[in-house]
Amino acid sequence: MGMNFRKGQGREHPEINLIPFIDVLLVILIFLMVTTTYSKFTELQITLPTADAAKAVERPNELNITVDAKGNYTINKEPVSFHDVAGLAAAMQEAAKAGAKPGDKSPVVIINADQFAMHQMVINVMEAARMAGYDKLTFAAQTGGAK
Repeated sequence: MGMNFRKGQGREHPEINLIPFIDVLLVILIFLMVTTTYSKFTELQITLPTADAAKAVERPNELNITVDAKGNYTINKEPVSFHDVAGLAAAMQEAAKAGAKPGDKSPVVIINADQFAMHQMVINVMEAARMAGYDKLTFAAQTGGAK
């Protein structure tokens, strides 16, 4: 009798409850997503704009990129026709070579975006800067006086 009882017990396979497991996986997934996007943003050293004219003298090689409300890009006041981000990155590298003095570090990319410019255009510039390998990015602030 005792043997039979044990046999009946063995036939029931222990069931793994997947729901808590899935819950834990989701939490881990969300955690990973949050941390990876965060580290992506920390790669871009975004300096908050300060209207300080005295500091402008000791600035390194820089790329001034403007984005206007009509959708035009310029690099160092030279108009650039935009086809794709890679093309913009190449144009930035060209402009950086043209303006570089020997021993210059990689240029600081200064984005002068019109407040009515499309966000996508600003993102294009940031993406192009990343592709060109320029990790120093700053947004120009409007100072009180006329430029």
